[in-house]
Amino acid sequence: MLINGHDLFSGMTLLTVSGVGKQEKGNFTVKDIHFAQQTAQKIAIAGETGSGKTTLLKMIAGLMQPDEGTIYFEDKRVLGPFEKLIPGHPAIAYLSQHFELRNNYRVEEELESKNLLTDEEATRIYSICKIQHLLKRKTDQLSGGERQRIVLARLLTTSPKLLLLDEPFSNLDAVHKNIIKSVLLDIGSKLGISCILVSHDAADALSWADTILVLKEGRIIQQGTPEQIYREPIDEYCAGLFGEYNLLNKKNAQAFFPTKANQQQLIVRPEQFSITAPNDMAVKSVIQSVYFFGSYYSIEVLVNSQLLRIKNLNKQLMAGDVIYLFVGKDT
Repeated sequence: MLINGHDLFSGMTLLTVSGVGKQEKGNFTVKDIHFAQQTAQKIAIAGETGSGKTTLLKMIAGLMQPDEGTIYFEDKRVLGPFEKLIPGHPAIAYLSQHFELRNNYRVEEELESKNLLTDEEATRIYSICKIQHLLKRKTDQLSGGERQRIVLARLLTTSPKLLLLDEPFSNLDAVHKNIIKSVLLDIGSKLGISCILVSHDAADALSWADTILVLKEGRIIQQGTPEQIYREPIDEYCAGLFGEYNLLNKKNAQAFFPTKANQQQLIVRPEQFSITAPNDMAVKSVIQSVYFFGSYYSIEVLVNSQLLRIKNLNKQLMAGDVIYLFVGKDT
């Protein structure tokens, strides 16, 4: 299936990052990065501030020179700024956190300055980016979210095959964040453009990405589907990036997972606990407090002298109630 000249379902390798590293002031900020991206695959790179996410993205874009390793795009090496007069790759578009628009220009004038598409193709881009109603407006009359979508549309009119997005959700209110999430989904599904997204708020990536790479101190420490990363984090760092979690002590690990070998400390998300009737497999708990969060209740329970947090929809539960818990295998 061809979309904008790209084979959406070819499954061919588009990008290969092999052993890439970058030094700053004698220390590696990115080290030994290996991964591949298939055509139309959506990859999110997650990690705390300073973990190397933006540095990696800039090297992929050809805007920063790797100190070791190689990056191949469509089987050709991506050249860094030390090797090209004008940095960057013509088929790789990079949306920086610090995007700019010229002041006192109409939006349509700003877009036409970079456009390589026909009027019909450009109009489709503007529709996907949800900016048709902004074309006659001056660039200094736009909100931050509107400016971001216009810069994104300007990049897309250069007909890239890979789109790199550095913190696209930062500094946006809830309304504009939801709009840009919808736009990014449409870019993949309707235009067939592959995307790599960097976010410090890793939970934003869960509903968008096909694959998530977790960076810590410049290295990939876990890679997998959003569900794998969320439900099976390898450590507390990975767990904490994607939301609340409980780290079961040895006694509770043995109580909730009696058949699991080598129980020491196990990570369990609050919603993975279920309340059940008393039985041999359930663990007795005492509710300490109940907090209302709109669509659910966050409940602190005392289990074998350890405070744990669970999520539940039952508004009738109160502090002091005795309940019985198990970890559901399908949650």
